Amino acid sequence: MANIPNLEVPPQMRDLAENSVTQARTAFASYMDSAKRNAEMMKGSAEQTGANLQGLYTRALAYAEENVQAGFDHAQKLARAGTMQEAIQLQMEFARGQFAAMQTQAKEFGGMVQGAMKEGAEKAKTAMQEGAAHTHKALEQGQDAAKQATHEAGQAVDQATH
Repeated sequence: MANIPNLEVPPQMRDLAENSVTQARTAFASYMDSAKRNAEMMKGSAEQTGANLQGLYTRALAYAEENVQAGFDHAQKLARAGTMQEAIQLQMEFARGQFAAMQTQAKEFGGMVQGAMKEGAEKAKTAMQEGAAHTHKALEQGQDAAKQATHEAGQAVDQATH
């Protein structure tokens, strides 16, 4: 095996390497913390969306049940009608009542959907803004660490060569 000279690495170069690794580790940890916070914010936003959808589904089922019950009540009244004129009167009242109920239900449900969408959009916007701010900060820290390491490397090279 060839004889390899035993050259000592100057202490400044070892310190520089150690500082560079420490700074890189710190910058990476900051970036990962930011990524984890972003994931948690998105999870919270998704959970809220799920809760909103559950509320909408529950309300839609309640509307369906109300409408079906109204239909059964109407059918029972029609079965008891003694004359055709009474049956026609019951049918007209039922139609007017159901039309009004459906208008109210549509208005209420539309408001719920609009509110859920607005809330979801606001939460998503906030989560994205916070995530971008955290990521930007982590990137700045990484850039600062790289600049510092470059500066220290230049100083160490100057000291080692003079």
